[in-house]
This record gives sequence, C-alpha cells and structure tokens, in this order.
Amino acid sequence: MIAALDYLREFNIASVILRLVLAMLGGGMIGLERGQKGRPAGFRTYMLVSLGAALTVLLSQYENTMLTTRWADVAEEIGLRSDISRFGAQVINGIGFLGAGTILVTGHRQIKGLTTAAGLWASACMGIAIGAGFYECVILAFILIFLCIRVFPAIDNFVQENAAIMNLYIEFESLNDVGRLINHIKLQNVQIFDVDIERRREQDSQHPRAIFSLHLHKHQPHSQILSSIAELDCIYLIEEI
Repeated sequence: MIAALDYLREFNIASVILRLVLAMLGGGMIGLERGQKGRPAGFRTYMLVSLGAALTVLLSQYENTMLTTRWADVAEEIGLRSDISRFGAQVINGIGFLGAGTILVTGHRQIKGLTTAAGLWASACMGIAIGAGFYECVILAFILIFLCIRVFPAIDNFVQENAAIMNLYIEFESLNDVGRLINHIKLQNVQIFDVDIERRREQDSQHPRAIFSLHLHKHQPHSQILSSIAELDCIYLIEEI
C-alpha cells in the first residue's frame, strides 16, 4: 500500500490522471450540497475550482521536473530557477476574487454567501493537496469539509434557534404601528435592546421597515416569537436575520 502511494506521488502519467480525477470528484461532491440549496457556486463551480487548483500544482511540478532534467543545461546557462510553491500561493490569493463574488448583502442588511465562499477556498486548498500528491491529507480534508457543509448546519440551526439574541427584519403598514409592535413584542417576555427604523421615502413604494434586536429569556424558541408577531394585521413581512 505504502509502495503504491509512493509511486503515485511521483510525477508520472498514472499519478497525473489520478490527481485530476480525485480533484474533480472531491470538488464536485462538496459542491453538490451547495447546488441543492441554490447557492451561487454549486456542483460545477466547486469541481472546476478543485480541478484548476490541482492542475496548477501539477504544472508547477512539471516545470520543476523539466528544469532539473531535460531543460537542465539550458536553465543553468540562462540562470533560470523554479519555485514550485509559487503557483499554489497564487491559487490561494486568486480564489479570494471568486469567493468575493458569491458574498451578497441583501436588502434586509443580511450577509449571504460566506459559507459558499469559504467552501470554495477550502475546495481550492484540497485541490492543491491533491495536486501535490498528499493523499492522506486529502482524505481527511474531504471528510472534514463535507461534514462542515453537510452535517454541521443542523447543529448551527439548533444553536441559532436556542440563542438568547434574536434579530428581526420587519416591514409594517405605517410608522403609527411601531408603538403597537413594540408593546406586542414586550408581551412575549422579550427585551428590546435596539431598534433601527427606516422611514419610507415618498418616491419609494415600500413599506416602513425596521430591524429589532431582541434578548430572549429562558431560551424561548425563535419560531414562537416569529409566529406571534406575524399574527399582527399590520405586518407585511417578518424574517429573522
């Protein structure tokens, strides 16, 4: 087994094929979950990022191999040197631009896409490890990345549902309803520690909206607070952010 891995770490056609296929499959499987949730970067994007990262490292290894074998005389004559780490470093820097394109600030002042951007970055790092032939690390990294994206969201949702702090984005009929809304929230045994109200502009057809920051007592379920406030007839939209 060890001998087989050592052979596959060498720069040969079998190891190149294996690394590229592993990068494509690993990135694609991680991207499946994002694609199922309709995120900006999904199955194909993750696959291409991981594959491109692996290909970049293979190119650096190819360059280093050629400069120390077939092109050695020419390289020595002109003083050409190769740093096999610089290609991978550029992948890490470059993936930031792609990840930034998936991060959005919604009209509710909510940031979305951070998990997708982080997943792209991790997928690129996994691709670099695959391209370098670090197979032991790749297996563990894939399992951990997959757990973070597929399994841990359930834990994250549980923590958020039982958190003592709750932020609500609410659209309501008119500013006259603010007092009524605040009184109703207080009746739920909830403390309001911040309210940010955005008035409706004359040229804007949208309703007045506000962000309420609440402190819940005794780990009240967030869904219970949401459903109670949504029952008010002056509410047009309510969403936890």
